[in-house]
Amino acid sequence: MNFYKSYIPKYRVPFMIAVFCVAGEATCDLLCPAFMSRIINMGIETGSLAEVRHWGLFMLAATACGALFAVSRNLISSIVSQHFGADLRRDLFDRILHFSVQSADRMESGSLITRMTNDVSQVTTFINGLMRVFFKAPLTCIGSMVLAAMLNFRLSLIIYVTIAVVGTLLYISMKLSYPRYGRLQKAMDAVNTRVEEYLMGIRLVKAFGTYDSEVRKFETDNSELFNKNVSAQIIITFFSPILTLVTGAGTVFVLYAGSRMFSAGTVNPGEISAFVVYMGQILSSLLMITNIFNNFVRTKASNTRISEVFDADSDFTESSSCIPGKKVVPQTIISGTVCFDHVTFAYPGGNGIPALRDISFHVEQGKSLAVIGPTGSGKSTIAWLLIRLYDTDSGTITIGGSDIRTLDAGIVRTSIALVPQKATLFSGTVRSNITWGNPGADPADIEKALHDAGADFVYRLTGTLDAELDSGAVNLSGGQKQRISITRALVKKAPVLVLDDATSALDAITEAKVRTALLSDRNSMTTILITQRCSTAMAADSILVLEDGSCRGYGTHETLLKTCAVYRDIYDSQLGVKK
Repeated sequence: MNFYKSYIPKYRVPFMIAVFCVAGEATCDLLCPAFMSRIINMGIETGSLAEVRHWGLFMLAATACGALFAVSRNLISSIVSQHFGADLRRDLFDRILHFSVQSADRMESGSLITRMTNDVSQVTTFINGLMRVFFKAPLTCIGSMVLAAMLNFRLSLIIYVTIAVVGTLLYISMKLSYPRYGRLQKAMDAVNTRVEEYLMGIRLVKAFGTYDSEVRKFETDNSELFNKNVSAQIIITFFSPILTLVTGAGTVFVLYAGSRMFSAGTVNPGEISAFVVYMGQILSSLLMITNIFNNFVRTKASNTRISEVFDADSDFTESSSCIPGKKVVPQTIISGTVCFDHVTFAYPGGNGIPALRDISFHVEQGKSLAVIGPTGSGKSTIAWLLIRLYDTDSGTITIGGSDIRTLDAGIVRTSIALVPQKATLFSGTVRSNITWGNPGADPADIEKALHDAGADFVYRLTGTLDAELDSGAVNLSGGQKQRISITRALVKKAPVLVLDDATSALDAITEAKVRTALLSDRNSMTTILITQRCSTAMAADSILVLEDGSCRGYGTHETLLKTCAVYRDIYDSQLGVKK
């Protein structure tokens, strides 16, 4: 629950005002039975209408003040709790944006959505209740016990016994409930993840006709959620009637003992009436405290899950130099020269086998490098290391002559325009997607980028760049998404352009046009082409051939055909011609 500390200064004042209102309301509620006792003893029993009016006005004033305090704390608690929830969601989203790749891989997206919605709502509800009734219940309970004892100590002993039994039952209930609510939240994560997976792969499900299989999977997760929910609720269902029975029995004993004492002349009717009201307030407070503890158990489970998000590893920050004794260099990368020097890397949490082994290459500014090799050879790993999603296990990577481990990760990524294998477009207009990395892009640069990427089709489809894309850009083909994604990278105008198999969905003619425009018309941009096509690799200034994470060849197309068997096999299998 350490994340609460950052919110204390902001909400301390309204929280204290709400607590003051709660205390005022509780005080007014506690005074009413005392005034009622005076009305009975000093007014009704003696037949004095003046005493009835006198104490009745006091009772009415206390009720009115209590109502005013209640309205005030309700308004404050509702506004503050909603502000708290909004701030918490914002901070959670900001924290998720700064997740390291390992943290993002470890926490499923469905679980993160549940934490930002269900868990935050649970915490918000608890904060609201804390300011509205959670303080009032113990104050009313303790106040009623004290005032009841002042009226008649012997009768108050029944209250103490009742509270001791209720407290024991509450402790047992909490011990049994907490682990069950933790499992309930995990089951809810599984349902959300299952629905999200289906929505993401809905076309594939329809294509393969696997409806029954998806229904069975969902039914399994849904049944698990049902069972965990029942398991958590059954504790409350079992203990709530018992608590009500115990407090009800306490009230019966008070009435029985009070009647015996009245017969003996040791207590008057006003005291018995006030005692019954205090017992009712204690009963109400105890039931409220039961709900408080139930809410606390749920909120504690939610707090743990939210804390896991805040405690997750961060992405590389401006102070994250990985070289001992080196400080982060506050500079902007101007040169696009890229160099890998004996780089070895294995994915954290993997099987320990390096994805790249002793990889070295050098690409001068304005030149191009093609990286080719079989599937799983480590081609995309080069892109992830270059934009510093991971750091190397050994060896160095430099851009513009600077080791990227001594640079702010934000500067490194700003200096690289990446087009990933899977083109991702966001909700909004075509223009907002194209200018995503450069919001202030010049219209002329946008037009040129559209032409070079072969994305002029957007005018035929939408008529304007300000047209809204459908959710997930489902109205665009894979090739169209890739061309818009390439346009976005070109508009960014970064020193380094990385295309990770970014033309795989394009036909040969369109791919050739895009490749020619990228390599011949942008001499100031360093281009790295990660590809499986020899036709694409041949156009680059140099080619790196990978297999099982190791370098099998490095040079020009003509040189590799003569010296690299792996490259020659790829070339022969694709083009069917042997040199």
